[in-house]
Amino acid sequence: MTNFILQTLDKLYPFDGVCFLHYNEPWQLLFATILSAQCTDARVNEVTADLFKKFPTLEAFADADILQIEIAVRPTGFFRNKARHLQGAARQLLDSYDGEIPHEIDALTALPGVGRKTANVVRSHIFKIPSIVVDTHVSRVSRRLGLAREKCPVKIEHELMHVLPETHWIRFNQQVISHGRQICASRNPRCEHCALKSVCFYVIMR
Repeated sequence: MTNFILQTLDKLYPFDGVCFLHYNEPWQLLFATILSAQCTDARVNEVTADLFKKFPTLEAFADADILQIEIAVRPTGFFRNKARHLQGAARQLLDSYDGEIPHEIDALTALPGVGRKTANVVRSHIFKIPSIVVDTHVSRVSRRLGLAREKCPVKIEHELMHVLPETHWIRFNQQVISHGRQICASRNPRCEHCALKSVCFYVIMR
């Protein structure tokens, strides 16, 4: 069943390494992913288009008036926490890593506002390290397809690491996110149009 799912996803979404967040520098992807919590990628891309012009360097974030960062990121929600995380991450990257982004999972998750999801986005897109990124789409679709049973994102990550070939991890992230957005929505999924409905527990159990 797993092979069928992966082969079908490859046919539906034949891309590898696509990133839905816009960035030029590695730290910009880190910051954009922090902002993406409880916010759509489209909205984040709108915000970062101006944000990275206003604060073009880590030094600019580190030295900025926090109120100015809050104003700039307000449309992404939870703006006070996110502004504090961005400034804290900028300062920590400058102080501890000479402005470079570390690739180790423990080092990344030690940065303000960075959990395993954000760390794995950076690891997969910047360092090309095979990583499973568990967002709401990956969580929902993986459980509906029977690839995962848990509800905790960290546990789902480890379940998927066990059942999926490592060579497919990065691709799987982007494919399932696309499938979740286009077909397998949280509410009113378009099951009749889904090429995976024959192996979907959500469909079978209805």
